[in-house]
Amino acid sequence: MTTLLVFALALPWLLIVFGCWLGYQLVRQHGRILLSLARLEQGFAGGPAEPLVPASTALSGLPLGSMAPDFELPDLSGALRRLSEFRGRPVLLIFFNPACRFCTSMVPELAAFASEGQNGKPALLVISTGESEANRQLFQTHGIGFPVLLEKDMEVAAQYQAHGTPVGYLLDETGVLASELAMGAAALMALATSPTPQAAPESGHEGPSKPAARGNIPLDKSRLNRSGLKAGTPAPNFRLPSLDGNELALENFRGQRVLLVFTDPGCGPCELLAPHLERVNRERKDLLVLMVSRQDAEINRQKVAKLGLTFLVVLQRNWEVSLLYATFATPVGYLIDERGILGSDVAEGSDAILALAASPSVSSTLP
Repeated sequence: MTTLLVFALALPWLLIVFGCWLGYQLVRQHGRILLSLARLEQGFAGGPAEPLVPASTALSGLPLGSMAPDFELPDLSGALRRLSEFRGRPVLLIFFNPACRFCTSMVPELAAFASEGQNGKPALLVISTGESEANRQLFQTHGIGFPVLLEKDMEVAAQYQAHGTPVGYLLDETGVLASELAMGAAALMALATSPTPQAAPESGHEGPSKPAARGNIPLDKSRLNRSGLKAGTPAPNFRLPSLDGNELALENFRGQRVLLVFTDPGCGPCELLAPHLERVNRERKDLLVLMVSRQDAEINRQKVAKLGLTFLVVLQRNWEVSLLYATFATPVGYLIDERGILGSDVAEGSDAILALAASPSVSSTLP
């Protein structure tokens, strides 16, 4: 009887001690997981991060100046492509995963670049993983024109010591690595906007010259402006097709105040904003609403008919006009005065855009 009484009194205390010990272990393990995730995010965002693995197995990549390993992979249509096909032009080779949010966040910026490389910029070549249909939907939605190749078991990534995404290399026209392994979207976009590297001369014993831009460049060093243009800047001109097939240029509206809005037919907030813009267009005779949308013309015509929109809608192919205006989000907008000068910084979101529409004359806000 005495033994049972002692056991009954001791059991609650034993349970309390065990519960405290278990809670401590769970909190300790949770902290380790959070720390690991924080390091991973910091590393793939392009910033400095402590290695999660010993230095001997870290993301070191292939040596600068070595020959890029050749490979053969199917593209999104199933046709086989080889890296050697791209010899004779600089190439930015990017390893990608559609399930990686750091990868998908950079797709709009990638879409703004020509597939073959123009204006001294490298051509883009993406090696992706995952299901072919998921990749097709992602890249077709953004109007990607450059080649996207699919690997099954990371076989090419292993050759390039590319064990994360997004990562990549800049190759010169002879197929030599002109950069070290670039890790993170910011570092890759810095390479995409850098002058194309020149191949080393065949004579002599010097290795290939290093390009001006290399990997691991932090976001604040990237030359691609993502924060929008400033008030007082001349609005970049553009010429785009409208939904009725005619071409319209921004300069055609000189002498009028213009509310320029960037949208996408697949953007939920954009669809909610559209009826408010229609009301502005009907009520404000001193303000022209001009929408720059994307994707297929028929999709946009259906959206316009569904919402009963009467203001002008023009279509950019990818993000080429968004690139001029230094913003890749939707919905965003600018107010442009009669002289073609931006009367506002970029307005991000429906409320900020409608606030621009309600603002006084642009001319009165500028010197």
